[in-house]
Amino acid sequence: MAKSQTVLVLGGGVGGLVAANALRKLLPKEHRVVLVERGSSFVFAPSFLWLMTGGRTADQISRPLASLRKRGIEVVRGEVERIDPGKRSAVVDGRTIDADHLVIALGAELVPEAIPGLADAGHNFYTLEGAESLREALAAFSGGKIAILTAAPAYKCPAAPYEAAMLLEYAVRKRKLRDRTQIDLYAAEPGPMGVAGPEVSAAVRQMVESKGVTYHPEHQIREVSVADRLLKFTNGVEVSFDLLAFVPPHAPPRVVRETDLVGDTGWIQVDRHTLATKHPGVYAIGDVVSIPLTMGKPLPKAGVFAHGEAEVVAHNIARAVTGQGSAASFAGAGECFVETGDGKAGFGKGNFYGEPVPTIKLHPPAWHWHAAKVLFEKNWLYRWF
Repeated sequence: MAKSQTVLVLGGGVGGLVAANALRKLLPKEHRVVLVERGSSFVFAPSFLWLMTGGRTADQISRPLASLRKRGIEVVRGEVERIDPGKRSAVVDGRTIDADHLVIALGAELVPEAIPGLADAGHNFYTLEGAESLREALAAFSGGKIAILTAAPAYKCPAAPYEAAMLLEYAVRKRKLRDRTQIDLYAAEPGPMGVAGPEVSAAVRQMVESKGVTYHPEHQIREVSVADRLLKFTNGVEVSFDLLAFVPPHAPPRVVRETDLVGDTGWIQVDRHTLATKHPGVYAIGDVVSIPLTMGKPLPKAGVFAHGEAEVVAHNIARAVTGQGSAASFAGAGECFVETGDGKAGFGKGNFYGEPVPTIKLHPPAWHWHAAKVLFEKNWLYRWF
């Protein structure tokens, strides 16, 4: 009988969850799959947009990670304190876990505190708590100025702030507050979803502006005055607000920065097709990696890529363990729904590894794309839990 091997997956987000499930399915039962996550539940982040506008509750989009144990996955709840990629091990709450194969899927840390005043002045709808607090604030809103803000030019889920603006517009319109509400979107980036190309970027901007949302590109926030409810940008512009929804700056996790896996960007460097790091048997997937594209920008951080990368890594680890099957390769394919309100959504799909630029097609908003996203949410949670 072959020696039992251990695969250690750090992080229980989309990438880690898919990797652990796929590995458990592919590997004979004598091999261990260990998943480490600090939280007790998985929360489906794409549904935060519906949560913030009252279309979902936390219970509807959350699943207990402990339920993975019935599938044969060992779940360890704790904080990853140190990673030793050379030894393929990690220290979790003081306990060292050794492995034969290591998958790092620790995501990106959200750091609103990097902008003075931001955390106290508004609602970070990239977290469950922030989406819930925004929902409560929106319910109490009776008109005024709504500001949506991206605090840095690069962030995960590139469509989300634009979707948020359109869904907030829809929410106030349903409550017959639209004529008393001004909605502005202040973006640190020069245009929506720039990696997808100028045509897609222009189309998303048109979607937003057609809702009467004023778009302000290249507005880098410097600080927020909580007392005065004032946004202060590096270009000297200062604007007031009554309700603020924001996407915070992102940063690599500390335990990742302390390894030798990171490049000049601070994120983990990997082979773009295998997600292998420079250490044998060590892989990194999802938001924690930076994959440069020919066009000069990195592959966007998004769940669809974490999912695809996880399946490739799981396949190749199983192949290394069992000696069976052919090598898998991540080809850069991605897709995204763009919620626009009014029961409609757009849908983009294409090859982000396309040369010389990504080849993306964006379908215009329609009710069937919204219905497809609802079905995707339900199927995704059912499949992995």
